[in-house]
Amino acid sequence: MKFRKIIARFQADNIELAEEVICHIFFSFNLKGVICEVPIPEPDEGFGTRTLNTPEHNSIIGYLPDTDDSDLMISQIKDRLAGLSDINVQVNVLSERVDEKDWAHAWKEYFNVTRITDKILVKPEWKEYTPAPGEIIIHIDPGMAFGTGTHPTTSMCLELLEEYVQPGKTLLDVGCGSGILMIGAAKLGVSAMTGIDVDPMAVDITRQNLQKNDISLDRVKLGAVTLDKTPATKYDLICANIIAQVIVSIMPDIAARLAQDGTAILSGIIEERVPDIYAALDAENLECVKKHTRQEWVALVVCRKN
Repeated sequence: MKFRKIIARFQADNIELAEEVICHIFFSFNLKGVICEVPIPEPDEGFGTRTLNTPEHNSIIGYLPDTDDSDLMISQIKDRLAGLSDINVQVNVLSERVDEKDWAHAWKEYFNVTRITDKILVKPEWKEYTPAPGEIIIHIDPGMAFGTGTHPTTSMCLELLEEYVQPGKTLLDVGCGSGILMIGAAKLGVSAMTGIDVDPMAVDITRQNLQKNDISLDRVKLGAVTLDKTPATKYDLICANIIAQVIVSIMPDIAARLAQDGTAILSGIIEERVPDIYAALDAENLECVKKHTRQEWVALVVCRKN
């Protein structure tokens, strides 16, 4: 099967903001295998080779099946991206036809063994690493889903999970992607888990990655569904590593599923959107008890107000 590779090269004063909004547009058109070619920190010494080159262009890359509708969809994507000039993001869109085998493995060169904390490391299955005693290794194949641990939003979530997970607690992961947060939570001691994503492929990849990490599916519920279509079960921990716009829109559904003494970890937020999140929290009688920031990305720890 042929695919169309969509390359959005961009210039912007705020690279993080541009990255967020372009990715959001790509996801809204259901593009797969989205890759962000922007400057990112190198892996720590000893946890992957220092082979991450600075990209020649800031680019977001995604793929869609090459069908009769592809040209129309690409035209619509270009129109959406052209509108970003209103926020000083200039985008040039390129496209090319590729074979499925070429894009299915394209992202692998960007993914190394990554140390998240003193205790947690993320390892792609094609990389070698011998763990030290006490280290938690998350074996992951992100496939066509987002979530490798290298992005600040994901690494901050894992750091906060290490801090807030208590053995025997329950977890809801909204937008489970590759399943990386569920795997980390399970290895930290969470018992029952639910993971949802609007993309059925992400749910399937999550299931595969849980099995690769020897996590019994008997303790897991997975679904390709939006949060408002899930039962209003109460959870001790809720993770939502999405984007600020979506988090704001689903805040009532998050609040309805958060246990009275529960904790929510919200990430995928850029600093400029934090006031919007705070306003949405306040409307649901929730409050931020900890703010974690890295490279203009923000993760918030949220609880009910006393």
